[in-house]
Amino acid sequence: MPQQFQQLQLPDGRNLDYCVNGPQDGFPLVFIHGTPGSGIPVPNLVTACAKKGIKVITFSRAGYGGSTRNKGRQVVDNVADIKSLLDHLGVKKCLVAGWSGGGPSTLACAARLSECLAAVSFAGVGPYGVEGLDFLAGQGEDNIEEYNKALEGEPQLREFCEGHRKEYLVSELDGVMEAMSTLLPPPDNATLLQNRDTIGQNIVDTFREGLRLSPDGWIDDDFGFLKPWGFELSEVRVPVLLLQGTEDKMVPFAHGKWLAEHLPQDKVKAHLLEGHGHISLFDGIDGIIDELVAAANL
Repeated sequence: MPQQFQQLQLPDGRNLDYCVNGPQDGFPLVFIHGTPGSGIPVPNLVTACAKKGIKVITFSRAGYGGSTRNKGRQVVDNVADIKSLLDHLGVKKCLVAGWSGGGPSTLACAARLSECLAAVSFAGVGPYGVEGLDFLAGQGEDNIEEYNKALEGEPQLREFCEGHRKEYLVSELDGVMEAMSTLLPPPDNATLLQNRDTIGQNIVDTFREGLRLSPDGWIDDDFGFLKPWGFELSEVRVPVLLLQGTEDKMVPFAHGKWLAEHLPQDKVKAHLLEGHGHISLFDGIDGIIDELVAAANL
């Protein structure tokens, strides 16, 4: 899905790449991409939302694509960027969805973004260094190496990310899948191959766009995950749907289970899905959007 990004200058002078897809008068849903990634939306999400009268607002988080780096950022800092974008677009109320590395920012919006009515996190990363969650347990070899490099320092992590960046910039889907082989369980491989022209191509496109200038966003994400997020889960004030697959090797099942247990119990509804991976969660996107709309009382 080729995208024509627009650019917003944020109050601190940074630029933010964004785009809007779907019915012009549709109810807004903000989608927060994963790590690494960019504001090119998942086509299946846009299609499902358009059928329900919802437009999808996406953006490249700081350091990805044409969005200026915000070195040292915390997870919660994404809320201010989203708030500025919503103000620019004249949005008063919205839904929020996020995937993988965008999951923590989705929870931050559920806590701190006044426009957010309800949120859904697809395979969102759990917090590091908390009691009851072994952050690295169950992750694929590539992720374990990546986070260990992050714990060593920025030069080591940059070398790791730069090596993968060069590969992702020139690879088609089969090459990307090979590069990510330790992270892709059978259900994810099946989803990518069965949806080669949509979800599969989106993985290729979003990596290329997000990493075209540098790996800065990826590096800053990893450091952001390994330190406090800047808000408390107890602050979440709107309904949150939480999806997590048992076979996920990018964000292990234990992350979703921990979040489901530690989010406010009157707000969270967890779908802990047997046999699903990290990407296969999008197979059921229609039903999830319906559930999100119902949770927001729209």
